[in-house]
Amino acid sequence: MLSGSCYLPHPKKVATGGEDAHFICADEQVIGVADGVGGWAKRGVNAGVFARELVSNLVRAIKKSVNSEGSFNPLNVLKKAHSKTMAKGSSTVCIIALNDEALNAINLGDSGFIVIRDGNVIFKSPVQQHSFNYPYQLGSDKNCDLPSSGEVFTVHVEPGDVVVAGTDGLFDNLYTDDIAALVVCAIIDRLEPQVTAQMIAALAQQQALNKNWLSPFSAAAREVGHHYRGGKRDDITVVVSYIL
Repeated sequence: MLSGSCYLPHPKKVATGGEDAHFICADEQVIGVADGVGGWAKRGVNAGVFARELVSNLVRAIKKSVNSEGSFNPLNVLKKAHSKTMAKGSSTVCIIALNDEALNAINLGDSGFIVIRDGNVIFKSPVQQHSFNYPYQLGSDKNCDLPSSGEVFTVHVEPGDVVVAGTDGLFDNLYTDDIAALVVCAIIDRLEPQVTAQMIAALAQQQALNKNWLSPFSAAAREVGHHYRGGKRDDITVVVSYIL
């Protein structure tokens, strides 16, 4: 699994580094994203600190798990990392590992991943939310969700498949077919996953600023009776992995 990533913070959050975090453990063949929940800003808390600490703890837990046990259990790793995260805030999280011919993954909240094969989306992790725009989240507050609330997946993959993981800044602004079309172009042009991730993130950011775009977020808002138009400005994280 060959991976690359791109992170574009919300234009107003560049100075603080935004609220997303991600990782690529190349040797262990594990990737992941986390999205600090922006609502904490009303309490004077930068949830990006929580997301980054969670990711740091995930990387340590992954390396320890793989090196000592020789196997990877996404839920156990998430439990260990969450128990050691002491910062205030909360975050969604998605972890994806390649084991033999399958992806072992856990997703909690509205980050997630898709698998593309021959230009078609063959898998998309479902969104977990309590209500519209209120995702499941791990956090320091007693009202937050637990790692066990995350959905665990096993997805069989083949050489040539492409995995695209991202925070909601990606999936709120681009439909999966849009992402798949970019991946097809990237494969034809023999682009590295890093460049593919940059292309996808750039289009997501472009559509986030498009007030006339019927984005996935605006479509979902309309379904629940909210009048929302255009894309959704947000931090955007994209991690692309080619299955070799």
